[in-house]
Amino acid sequence: MRFRFMPLAGAITLAAAFAAPAHAQTEIQWWHSMGGALGEWVNDLAKDFNATQTQYKIVPTFKGSYDESMTAAIAAFRAGNAPHILQVFEVGTATMMASRQAIVPVGEVMKKAGVTFDPNAYVPAVAGYYTAPNGQMLSFPFNSSTTVFHYNKDAFKAAGLDPESPPKTWPEVALAAGKLKASGHKCPFTTSWVSWTQLESFSAWHNIEFATLGNGMRGLNTRLSFNGPLHVRHIENLANMAKTGLFVYKGRGNAADATFVSGECAMVTGSSALYGNVKRNAKFTGGISTLPYYPDVAGAPQNTVIGGASLWVMSGKKENEYKGVAQFFAHLSKAEEAAKSHQRTGYLPVTIASYQLTEKSGFYKQNPGTDVSVEQMIRKTTDKSRGIRLGNFVQIRTINDEELEQVWAGRKAPKQALDDAVKRGNELLVRFEAANKGK
Repeated sequence: MRFRFMPLAGAITLAAAFAAPAHAQTEIQWWHSMGGALGEWVNDLAKDFNATQTQYKIVPTFKGSYDESMTAAIAAFRAGNAPHILQVFEVGTATMMASRQAIVPVGEVMKKAGVTFDPNAYVPAVAGYYTAPNGQMLSFPFNSSTTVFHYNKDAFKAAGLDPESPPKTWPEVALAAGKLKASGHKCPFTTSWVSWTQLESFSAWHNIEFATLGNGMRGLNTRLSFNGPLHVRHIENLANMAKTGLFVYKGRGNAADATFVSGECAMVTGSSALYGNVKRNAKFTGGISTLPYYPDVAGAPQNTVIGGASLWVMSGKKENEYKGVAQFFAHLSKAEEAAKSHQRTGYLPVTIASYQLTEKSGFYKQNPGTDVSVEQMIRKTTDKSRGIRLGNFVQIRTINDEELEQVWAGRKAPKQALDDAVKRGNELLVRFEAANKGK
């Protein structure tokens, strides 16, 4: 990957540095939603970039959850004091795309700053999700993740399971959960991000639609369709596992992650980015495998869909400030920087060069399972598995949480819950379509 940087004009002597007044650095405000170990990673990224030059200073600020930071940024934009860079999770992509007055496409920012920017250098499944139909990249791929299967190797050994042969299919997950329960585990299997793992990625992994029109990638008049026979079958199976104590629901978002890291739950489907937390804080040996699938479904497994977030550049800033943003993105895109981030966090490598560098270094061999997310994402995609881009997606996920919680509690049949989720979600899609038609 090639970037052109302008050389510093002339050398600055020590005497001149003392004699001349210091130039104030241009501050670039970056709002993010990374807490804990990932928050430290973000702070280190800013610190490392700031140390490479003296013109710009990236100032990262934690703004709460993804939902909270997006709400705060919208309010700040209306008040005229939005940050320069905003981290937005993937379900907010359609909303950001529709907010054309509030954002500046990242491709445009890089071009105007004179920084060479090649969208083809990025992992296709990642770049494609954040690219407009006209081929322009709208946001910078940053912490992209996908859904994987994490398991506790020590718990597997204690239950008489082979720690080097994790379950690959859903029937095998149920069998493993039974053995874990018999060995005394009160939470054999759980899941984070229920809609993302059990409906969205589940659909792509089995090459079936979550929503029409290529999951919303081809137009605003998309409608939800995750109440088909395979979806119903899967939720029925999970409901039966919940009744027998094989699956324990631990809450919305990534609430289940902590129960896996603590050792309470032995298996979890969640983000590949959980790897960093497990490596740093778990008292057991963790394993990573592919998302489970149903072996009798033709075309499965296909590929999983993108998660995580990207960096959006907000409008209304000065030209010099945008140059600083471009330099920062160029820094993050360097093969060695992107590889470092991938290896530290478990997020996907954002560029092909960073993936190749990681592979060449022997990292994947030394850390088995860390390449699972990459392998799942670099498979050839189909119209049903390219990604999911819906308006009001945040609210749709909340509806899915609400309806599935009724199932886990035994208050609603799986088919009814999925039908209700689709109906309620489609009402939001109709509203979004009406508000954004012709924009």
